[in-house]
Amino acid sequence: MPLITPLPSDHDPEVAELARFFNETLGFCPNSVLTMQRRPAIAKAFIGLNMAVMENKGRVTSDLKRLIGYMASLTAGCQYCQAHTIRAAERYGAKQGKMEHIWEYKTHPAYSEAERAALEFAIAASVVPNSVDPCIEQNLKKHWDEGEIVEILGVIALFGYLNRWNDSMGTSLETPAQESGHQWLGSHGWTGGKHL
Repeated sequence: MPLITPLPSDHDPEVAELARFFNETLGFCPNSVLTMQRRPAIAKAFIGLNMAVMENKGRVTSDLKRLIGYMASLTAGCQYCQAHTIRAAERYGAKQGKMEHIWEYKTHPAYSEAERAALEFAIAASVVPNSVDPCIEQNLKKHWDEGEIVEILGVIALFGYLNRWNDSMGTSLETPAQESGHQWLGSHGWTGGKHL
């Protein structure tokens, strides 16, 4: 059971309107947002930040942003966010090869050198203590410009917040996210953990 029970999706009309954003991303409003709405200002600010971070400005594509979020969540250990990010990556058109070989991103031909640099950065930026070093920095800057690096780190930081929120809250995983988790991640040790 979660630490705090989510409220109904129509509890706060303003939050409900903003949360329609997640219908595109996931196909449903996440239980994390339904819990945040106990303090509507937090829910609204979070949704606004999520929309800003996930806005597609160019080369850091919508599906890559979700795969970066997945790698950050895998590193942090949040199975709730792992299921959400892999589901959203699929919904935003991530190629099957990328979905099936995310754990082999360093060597698998489905990934470009630029994508590898972004995913490596996601891992280094998500561990505690942080392990972003000059080598990772240099490789990132070789493939991405400053605005793109801000976008990439925005995704990592957003999931840092969500990983802490959902693992501490024990947020219950929604059925569609469970299905995506089992489909894409189950053969690599994903179980849903405390979120089921």
